[in-house]
Amino acid sequence: MYSVRLNKMIKKNHLLIALFLGLAIVTYAKDKRDKLIAPQVAVFYPHDFDSVANMPSFALLREFPSIGKVSNTWKLKPVFYSQGKKSCAAIPVKKGTSLYATGEVIGSLLRNNTDITLWNSDNYTYSKDDGKRLYQSHPWVLGVNEDGTAFGVIADNTWKQQLILSDSIKFISEGPAFRMIVIQRNSPQEVLVALGNLIGRIEMPPLWGLGYQQCRYSYEPDTRAKQIADEFRNRNIPCDVIWFDIDYMDKYKIFTFDKTKFPDPKELNDYLHGKGFKSIWMIDPGVKVEKGYSVYDSGSQGDHWVKTKDGKDFVGKVWPGDCSFPDFTQPKTQQWWGSLYKDYMATGIDGVWNDMNEPSVFDGPDGTMPEDNMHRGGGVLPADKHLRYHNVYGDLMIRSSREGIMKANSGKRPFILSRSGYLGSQRYGATWTGDNRASMKHLKMSIPMVLNLGLSGQPFSGPDISGFAGSTDAELYGQWIALGAFYPFSRGHAEKGTNNKEPWSFGTRIEKVAQTALNRRYRLLPYFYTLFNEASVTGLPIMRPMFFADVKDTTLRREDQSFLLGNDLMIIPKWASNPVMPKGNWQTISIVGEDSPKDKYQPDVLIREGAIVPLGNIIQSTTSYSVDSLTLVISTNAKGTASGKLYNDAGEGYEYKEGKYAVWQFNAKTKGNVVTVKANKTEGQLIEKPKTVKLVLYTSKGVVESKWQTGEIYKIVLSELQ
Repeated sequence: MYSVRLNKMIKKNHLLIALFLGLAIVTYAKDKRDKLIAPQVAVFYPHDFDSVANMPSFALLREFPSIGKVSNTWKLKPVFYSQGKKSCAAIPVKKGTSLYATGEVIGSLLRNNTDITLWNSDNYTYSKDDGKRLYQSHPWVLGVNEDGTAFGVIADNTWKQQLILSDSIKFISEGPAFRMIVIQRNSPQEVLVALGNLIGRIEMPPLWGLGYQQCRYSYEPDTRAKQIADEFRNRNIPCDVIWFDIDYMDKYKIFTFDKTKFPDPKELNDYLHGKGFKSIWMIDPGVKVEKGYSVYDSGSQGDHWVKTKDGKDFVGKVWPGDCSFPDFTQPKTQQWWGSLYKDYMATGIDGVWNDMNEPSVFDGPDGTMPEDNMHRGGGVLPADKHLRYHNVYGDLMIRSSREGIMKANSGKRPFILSRSGYLGSQRYGATWTGDNRASMKHLKMSIPMVLNLGLSGQPFSGPDISGFAGSTDAELYGQWIALGAFYPFSRGHAEKGTNNKEPWSFGTRIEKVAQTALNRRYRLLPYFYTLFNEASVTGLPIMRPMFFADVKDTTLRREDQSFLLGNDLMIIPKWASNPVMPKGNWQTISIVGEDSPKDKYQPDVLIREGAIVPLGNIIQSTTSYSVDSLTLVISTNAKGTASGKLYNDAGEGYEYKEGKYAVWQFNAKTKGNVVTVKANKTEGQLIEKPKTVKLVLYTSKGVVESKWQTGEIYKIVLSELQ
């Protein structure tokens, strides 16, 4: 028998839902604190909500004031209940509703009939717990109804919890009763814009962060890193960044350099800069317990370490051996941590890689800290146990890192990559999908993983291209680097003990595959950069699911082999089996002269009818990036029209926030056998040179190119196709 205690105001449908779910105690009632915080965005509270145990929200930008009461006609209302000591909430799901997002997850794009554990975990090759818990936690679900209307649900708490998607959206938390935020909109795109308003959006990254990046655990010594950089340039393979894993450190002690293998990091960074490369170096949270080591000494002196339940400094083993861990809930610790970057960045380091920040503890319970460890808080954060702050430990770390790096490198946009994250962490850095495996399965899995991260507010992500764990053969590498050119974050990475995985490591044929793929990416940089600007303004993802092309076409809801890049390009990998495509006259285009339909590796790239996509020049790094010279790829619609945009700024710094940027609108119109394209600068005060433009028009009869033209009006004649 169920012991059911109902408030007098409970509605009949909620009782039925409660009984169906098999609840122990139902406490749903319309709470006087329920409120609208934006049009069609409601917050619902359980009757026993404890603000001290839940607030402030880590997901939301700020606490939003009420703009009114929740209407009695509101469709999606949560039921709050308890199961033993666990706090729960459920929202019913209508038959035919498609569910997505849930953050960093393995499996298919469509998340119906799945369950995951929201508990950030170091999960090598996704093998722990069948991959149902990974490095990040996003208590967020996007629902798309049969008619294309959509909704989103946030369980606004950081505690360890389970998310079950079946006939309902169910959150089961090991913490106290929590509130739920529900968004209702006319489309999934509108839901994501509303989500961005609530949890924030990415800041514009430095332009070089969009280039291809090469990493290994590890490139050592410094001469090896220089050799890798030289090979890219000598072979004319585009690349912007060389990465440094933990072996650059002195005995794995963070903020140090091995005096034998990396005797002069500034000289190394200067060398890379001279070749057109940036450098990114790893910093983990674990600080080696060693008296005389300046970071440990200053951390101990400032009382910055996470404590055990008995009030002692917690010590756990990571790469350096015994380590203490910063308590980032303390404002003083955040400031101390940020201050460590001043001298570090002065060596010429361009970006920082915060890894192992779930936090990973080799000898800890379940590979992390004990749940009863204590964080002392401060400012707006109350003291509480690790069970509450575990899922946001990485968030607090990268925020502290970002603030310190911005002070150290004022005037430069920071680049931070984090393995751990929480809903809203896109405000502080990019991410990748952790320690994947060199397999075709993980290659295919990368697409729905990146798509669902994008649908969870994080547009800047990608997997380790070629696979981190295990050796990679030529065929797998060729397929992966060809696809990898289209990830928002494009980085090759490999672990120790595996074969070399640089583009030239698999012979001349595969090297050419990699060169073609990366040349495609670099020609697309004007389009990519425009999409990143759109993501920073709207919160829409860069890599988008196919159903975004037509939210009412339910046949697209499961498609996760192919995807959209923005609204205007479709990417179909060569291994995709019978991908479901949206209706319309999508045409395959050539970006660097490749004939992808006849190519074994390069994905087909299709342009939407009515679209104009800007292409840049083939370059070796973003140090040569320019939009003074553009190729506009055009596909007119049935009315003979097309349109597109281009965003441009300095690629670095913050002058764009003061108006020094430019947004160009391109509009094409057909009259007779002439297509005229007008370019209008619609926003910004950036002073630019007159553009030199070539038009490439795709029609049902073929492709026609114009000569190079200068000005703001360009024409192409179709007579050759008549």
